[in-house]
Amino acid sequence: MEEKQITIKKSSGNLEPFSSRKLKDSLRNCDVSSDEIDSIISQVIPQLYDGISSKEVHNKVFPLLKKYDRISASKYLLKKGIFELGPTGFPFERLIAALLMEKGYHATVSVVLNGKCVTHEIDVLAEKDRNTYAIECKFHSHPKDVSNVQVPLYINSRFLDVQQQWNFDPKKTTHLKQGWLVTNTRFTIDAVNYGKCIGLTLMSWNYPKNNGMKANIDAYGLYPITVLTTLTKKEKNQLIAKNIILVKELVKEPYHLNEMEISPGKINKILLEAGQLCRTKL
Repeated sequence: MEEKQITIKKSSGNLEPFSSRKLKDSLRNCDVSSDEIDSIISQVIPQLYDGISSKEVHNKVFPLLKKYDRISASKYLLKKGIFELGPTGFPFERLIAALLMEKGYHATVSVVLNGKCVTHEIDVLAEKDRNTYAIECKFHSHPKDVSNVQVPLYINSRFLDVQQQWNFDPKKTTHLKQGWLVTNTRFTIDAVNYGKCIGLTLMSWNYPKNNGMKANIDAYGLYPITVLTTLTKKEKNQLIAKNIILVKELVKEPYHLNEMEISPGKINKILLEAGQLCRTKL
């Protein structure tokens, strides 16, 4: 099919040419079969127009994908699903802590530590191989929001204050080695360059390349409950209020659904989708 020469308005406000290859790659990353990808592309392209937003494209693709494969549709919702973990940053912190634990760290959320000068609340404190890491989670509710260089500057100053106190405390049994900064959107180039220069580990939606948030969530199957297509927004919020953040947590504690106004038939559909998603890794 001949490519339509149109521009897409990204969430950042920037315009870029529409690329069916990028859309195909996005669907392929969600484990969609080649035949299904071709069918979806052939149905979506005629609906596109010059200046259409990336959100509108997503909204046209999703119902078609959901019709073919509900599990792939759940994965396609991942970026949006993370935004829906807000408005507070705590569920996002829980997600990052869970990811670190999958990587072999012992992780604790919301820890207050004394610095040399003042006290600081650390979003996630992680320990592995007698080294400790202080992780700051910068959650954004909108894709337009980015973390500029001021954010790692501030995070690094807090880390250094805590590090001076921690590593000179004879009661500590680990070395406070490094600060990390994690965001669900993206960093500016200056923020990335500053992080590299001072040794601050950065992670965003797709940074570092092939090792960003999306890649790790897919690799470990750590999907938030907000990607489940069988749940309404109200039901997702109710589960988050019960501190059920991850799909795998819902699979382990399905009784939470019985406490909500959900029919037995729908509960079965929710748990079927959740179970399949937990078993599927890219």
